[in-house]
Amino acid sequence: MKLSHFNIDLPDELLAKFPAEHRDESRLMVLNRKEKTIEHKRFKDLIDYFDEGDVMVLNNTKVFPARMFGNKEKTGARIEVFLLRELNQENRLWDVLVDPARKIRIGNKLFFGEDDSLVAEVIDNTTSRGRTLRFLFDGSYEEFRAKLLELGQTPLPKEIDRPVEESDTERYQTIYAKHEGAVAAPSAGLHFSKHLMKRLEIKGIDFSEVTLHVGLGTFAPVEVEDLSKHKMDSEQIVISNETSKRINDALTNKKRVCAVGTTVMRTIESSVSSNGRLNAFEGWTNKFIFPPYEFSIANCMITNFHKSKSTLLMQAAAFGGYDFVMEAYEVAIKEKYNFSSYGDAMLII
Repeated sequence: MKLSHFNIDLPDELLAKFPAEHRDESRLMVLNRKEKTIEHKRFKDLIDYFDEGDVMVLNNTKVFPARMFGNKEKTGARIEVFLLRELNQENRLWDVLVDPARKIRIGNKLFFGEDDSLVAEVIDNTTSRGRTLRFLFDGSYEEFRAKLLELGQTPLPKEIDRPVEESDTERYQTIYAKHEGAVAAPSAGLHFSKHLMKRLEIKGIDFSEVTLHVGLGTFAPVEVEDLSKHKMDSEQIVISNETSKRINDALTNKKRVCAVGTTVMRTIESSVSSNGRLNAFEGWTNKFIFPPYEFSIANCMITNFHKSKSTLLMQAAAFGGYDFVMEAYEVAIKEKYNFSSYGDAMLII
């Protein structure tokens, strides 16, 4: 398939700037692949589609405040620094994106905080916007990490296009987030409330967790028309023995295995045995899923409504069927569903 097959004419007003007042009150579009039906529900109605013994697979990554603002030495120019990943703990080396990038060269120093309590030196160029920074900080590693948390902001996606508010600290994080390392939230999971999870638990639905630390690669624009030539950035994943056993048992018992989000789907599809079962794994994945694709593990998925030409939209189309999902997106635009990270959800069964 080609990039142009995933072009959506999305009105700007449908890009959600804020989440629904209550997590589980978001709208939910339900796509039934077998019956080719589309239903309009609320997220809390999810419970009606699952039975005892079904498994929901969650991504327990935790977003850290990855967006920082510093000033360039001498000129004082304001520079946005987006922390991507820690390269070396001892030397405090980080892989980052900078904006505006044209002003930032090797050897430049950046100062953070009103008292310049944190300084970073640019030691390498990695991509047009990418840089390697060495942070200069007098103090222990724990104090250094605390300083990053103090100076960082919740990394809302660019399309949300508003200042970060205090409420974003909580709302741009799933309620089951545990392991810090993501620079973007696994957005399908943002709709789960404690109340809904408790109701699902009482009904006998099993929650299993994997970890994929979401990097910006998930959201990087696809710049090639031939999708087979697009390369995803690698992201760190963990699938435990306990999770793989639970999921494999559910498959053996012909139960629903629901991937909550595209990150979960990519994680579990990255570690499939020759007999179509899930293997425990800890490492990295650069899996890119687009149509046509044969899925091995999950037999249903929850996902948000994604932007035009995004790898997230491509994965949803691979799972739900290209024609059916693109038809559903037309319906979503007509029915004014909210798109993007703070938007509404889709359940594909």
